Amino acid sequence: MAMRLIRHSYRICFTAHQLTIRSITTKASAPTTVSTPSAIPCQPKRLRCTEVDENGDVTVRYISAKKTELTTRYGLVPRDIRKIELSTLSHIGIRPSTVLIHLFHLKVLVQRDRALIFDDATSPTSREAFLRDIGEAIKQRNAALAEVACERKEDETYAQPQATFEFLALEAVLSSVVTELEGELAAVRLPADRVLASLEDDVDRRVLLNLFGLSGRATWVAAQAELVLGAVEDVLDWDDSLAALYLTEKADPNALAKTVDDDLTAAESLLGSYYNALNEIVQEAQSLVSSIRNTQESASAILDANRNSLMLLDLKYRMGTLGLASGSFFSAFYGMNISNYIVDYNWAFPGVCGTSAVLAVIATCYGSSVLRKLMRVRMEGHREARSLVSGKWSKTMK
Repeated sequence: MAMRLIRHSYRICFTAHQLTIRSITTKASAPTTVSTPSAIPCQPKRLRCTEVDENGDVTVRYISAKKTELTTRYGLVPRDIRKIELSTLSHIGIRPSTVLIHLFHLKVLVQRDRALIFDDATSPTSREAFLRDIGEAIKQRNAALAEVACERKEDETYAQPQATFEFLALEAVLSSVVTELEGELAAVRLPADRVLASLEDDVDRRVLLNLFGLSGRATWVAAQAELVLGAVEDVLDWDDSLAALYLTEKADPNALAKTVDDDLTAAESLLGSYYNALNEIVQEAQSLVSSIRNTQESASAILDANRNSLMLLDLKYRMGTLGLASGSFFSAFYGMNISNYIVDYNWAFPGVCGTSAVLAVIATCYGSSVLRKLMRVRMEGHREARSLVSGKWSKTMK
């Protein structure tokens, strides 16, 4: 097997040698060109959206993130596109044919006959809640329309206004946002109540660390609820914004668009009801944050008092140790292995012991008096500072 391998290698070398000789004698061949693949054009960014039409049909679409397509197709302005991609603050933007809604974790573009959910900027929980709510609302509207059609056959003068698609979508958005905020608040409130109840009996380090984490989360929920409440309040405070929500009337050529002088009860009652619900969530979240902060301050005060007590006890022991050291310093001269002529007297030992004890007591009492004086000065300093602050406050009030 080894011999075959050696012969085979020789043949390869010989063949290669012949090839090199032939390559020298032949004419130069034309240079070959290596074609490089052309650069693939960069594809524009596409947004994944879930579209719901006025019949309740749900489809997934991919739309281009180009400003020209979004502005011409959906009636948006360039700053709206920036809000879709980057903004994290809750807001409601009203355009002539579109309402752009970003509340909490839900970004929806609402028109008179369809609603687009931006899946990349929307949490799956909010998306599922919105689709469920708007599906139920469309079913109820269709059932009501069928009932109205039956009533019209019997009585031609019977007529009952029905909610348009944009109001169904707006109600579904607000309902899903309120539901998710309530869930977030409940997820914080239940463990916070348990932690607060446990801190009433004993202050534990692990429980305090858990409370600090819950405090940050409760503050975040309160801030998000306030942002949503502010966005709804901005629309509710202006009649022209309420009138601009009626997209169906503006798109109907036979009907007049809503103005501030018309009846805006439908939009005002819808936003007002959810405004009250959001206000309750904000109040509960702020109350929870206040309770957590008060408990943190109380626990911090208790821990400070315990730490001060331990420091005071340590200082007292140090004063006692100082007194013993002072007495031992005098008695050490008596116990030294040198001739001191005091040992010959009978009163030497009790005298030295008594003197050492007196020195120890004097040093201990002196250290304790200095410690009490420092504590008294500190307390008086706190009182003077409080009286100074109260005096300034009374002057400002006058």
